[in-house]
Amino acid sequence: QVELVESGGGLVQAGGSLRLSCAASRSIFSINTMGWYRQAPGKQRELVADITSDGSSKYADSVKDRFTISRDNAKNTVTLQMNSLKPDDTAVYYCNADRFLIGDMVAYDLWGQGTQVTVSS
Repeated sequence: QVELVESGGGLVQAGGSLRLSCAASRSIFSINTMGWYRQAPGKQRELVADITSDGSSKYADSVKDRFTISRDNAKNTVTLQMNSLKPDDTAVYYCNADRFLIGDMVAYDLWGQGTQVTVSS
């Protein structure tokens, strides 16, 4: 089975923290970039943060200095630590793998099912 499975969403008060995790199924390997995106009601999906296989990361300006992305290449997991959460961070958060291998086949753009993050004021 080829999938990304997210966990860790929930309801938190403003100023609180949450940790999102995403695990790729064992059939997937050599993932190039893993990222977290989010989509709030009525808005387009936007990049929150991503990280390459060599550890280079980038963040949306709105989350810099509050969120930290990390990954474990051996376990094919990516984590998003979210601190100092704000009501504007409320959205469904999606994990993404941009390019990866399934056996000797190159595949692209795999998404997780999404996890809801709600920040109350």
